Amino acid sequence: MDLTRTEVAVRKDRRGSAARLGLIALPVAFFAAFFAYPVAAIVARGLKVDGVWRFGRIGEVLAQSDVRHVLWFTTWQALVSTALTLLIALPGAYVFARFDFRGKQVLRAAVTVPFVLPTVVVGTAFLALVGRGGLLDELWGVRLDTTVWAILLAHVFFNYAVVVRTVGGLWAQLDPRQEEAARMLGASPWKAWRQVTLPALGPAVAAAALMVFLFTFTSFGVVQILGGPTFSTLEVEIYRQTSEIFDLSTAAVLTLIQFVAVGAILALHAWTVRRRETALRLVDASVTARRPRGAGQWALLGGVLVTVVVLLMLPLAVLVQRSLDAPGFGYYRALTREDGGIFLVPPIEAIGNSLEYAVAATVIAVVIGGLAAVALTRRDAGRFVRGFDALLMLPLGVSAVTVGFGFLIALDEPPLDLRSSWILVPLAQALVGVPFVVRTMLPVLRAVDVRLREAASVLGASPWWVWREVDLPMVRRALLIAAGFAFAVSLGEFGATVFIARPDNPTLPVAVARLLGRPGDLNYGQAMALSTILMVVCAVALLVLERLRTADRTGEF
Repeated sequence: MDLTRTEVAVRKDRRGSAARLGLIALPVAFFAAFFAYPVAAIVARGLKVDGVWRFGRIGEVLAQSDVRHVLWFTTWQALVSTALTLLIALPGAYVFARFDFRGKQVLRAAVTVPFVLPTVVVGTAFLALVGRGGLLDELWGVRLDTTVWAILLAHVFFNYAVVVRTVGGLWAQLDPRQEEAARMLGASPWKAWRQVTLPALGPAVAAAALMVFLFTFTSFGVVQILGGPTFSTLEVEIYRQTSEIFDLSTAAVLTLIQFVAVGAILALHAWTVRRRETALRLVDASVTARRPRGAGQWALLGGVLVTVVVLLMLPLAVLVQRSLDAPGFGYYRALTREDGGIFLVPPIEAIGNSLEYAVAATVIAVVIGGLAAVALTRRDAGRFVRGFDALLMLPLGVSAVTVGFGFLIALDEPPLDLRSSWILVPLAQALVGVPFVVRTMLPVLRAVDVRLREAASVLGASPWWVWREVDLPMVRRALLIAAGFAFAVSLGEFGATVFIARPDNPTLPVAVARLLGRPGDLNYGQAMALSTILMVVCAVALLVLERLRTADRTGEF
């Protein structure tokens, strides 16, 4: 029997709802089991005494003046760090998106390397630059350690790649003819950029700013090393209350405060970005990049190169120099020996462990984040699906210490008894990688003209065919960037991994932290050697990603 138009529409709506639920089901289950459950378990352990909830403890903690000072400094330094990072990194995003120059792929990979270094190593490298006996002290007698400027500069060093990759990825695909048309109508370069390009970049800039803010809001290693006893963020205080004072009650309250603050920020971000989203005209990135023209563009390229060398390469050079202090590569040779102390295996085995964990975490993050991003771009997405957009960013704003400790407490009995399983580490690392996948893919997916999808559906194409033939060619570049980010953050993840990595399978960041925690020049030198190896591994992996992405753009793969 023939179906009426109404019945056809109803069936189509049902298929759309089923597809939407299917896309979002796996990400929801993943976050419920491996984020919400462990965090809830650790908070309950801290606020529940003899089976009774002690919510009055929240007011008691907030009444402490030192806690209020920590809250103020955490917020203030995160805002300033975010603004400073955007100011310094946006020119770099433009250069990498629009300019074509020799060594671009290598430089792009080098720019990303600082982001994957453990924060304790970043803090140590900057301490060697700005602390007592550091480079600035030797040259000009200037010391910046235990000052907020050292913390801010280290945060820019750490997050520079976030802005360059996130904003530059979309910027490279914006059609430059729109801005050129505004110039032909009499607009100045600044006015054309402000009124044409900047609104189109708005969602990507907001996404980058959000990620930078969350990373600096939860900053741990950098503040702990460079801040000394003067400065402390919520993350540092949670770690101190958990590992040094063993006050789970106070740590649970601080975790809740951090959770509420981050949730409010994410809700505001989701509301403001959604109001500004529009369909953009995207083009192949290979046709938008060209060699610099004129003195102004060459000066801009030169300024970005100087910034990269001074701000990013100099701290990395300090790491290499410190790792080579011992004659005959002594620190590197020491990594192949068992010391019978903090390691059950030679420290060099941490390299293979980190790579295996990072690959597994990247696969998990791309699958979970990709499904979530596709679901969030559907026009028929319900309120629950749209609300899940903000929840996806919570792992970046909740203490990694809390997540790692929660894994140990919550995932210790059936059906989620994973204490002895190797997958525990990739799962924790993927929690941090998923938000990067979503935030990198979402602006590009939302920029795809929905009429293209509708036209394909009208012609009888299935949802899978529409995704493969319409969306995938547009987002392939963003997908590769997202995979690179997920791999990078997995290699450098420390806060949660330090709690769950087994002594016989340490990761590189955990091994570095353990070596830095032991006195002696040999341990410090080995830490610098492992940090240098981590830097090289990341640079090689990111360079391979750049080559694959370039080959994909030119049709070689």
